[in-house]
Amino acid sequence: MSPAAAPAGPPRDSIRLGGISATGYHGVFDEERRAGQTFIADLVLFTDLRAAAATDDLTLTAHYGEIAEAVSAELSGEPVNLIETLAERIAAAVLGGFPTIDAVQVTVHKPQAPITVPFGDVAVTIHRERP
Repeated sequence: MSPAAAPAGPPRDSIRLGGISATGYHGVFDEERRAGQTFIADLVLFTDLRAAAATDDLTLTAHYGEIAEAVSAELSGEPVNLIETLAERIAAAVLGGFPTIDAVQVTVHKPQAPITVPFGDVAVTIHRERP
């Protein structure tokens, strides 16, 4: 996972959650929608971890197991044409479902993209903050 740029404003702590993978049916081409392929997501979750660290209380931080399940559900969920749209859906699911997260950076990888020359990976990265 590449280093994340810190969101604007005061410094925040972060949790990195990398390599979440699932089979999805996203893509512009019929074959992608029919056969499916592996999609991978990396996340950086921005939140203040001081209270959780001081109290050792899971409810004051991000439950990354639950977040991973939500991300997997988006990766394998309703097909979209673009991985840009998929990244937006993942960011919305995290910010909408996990109130301790102030901002999220989402990278979606499509390592089996239909590209006719040798390549290692295709990925998009977005950064979204809670309004």
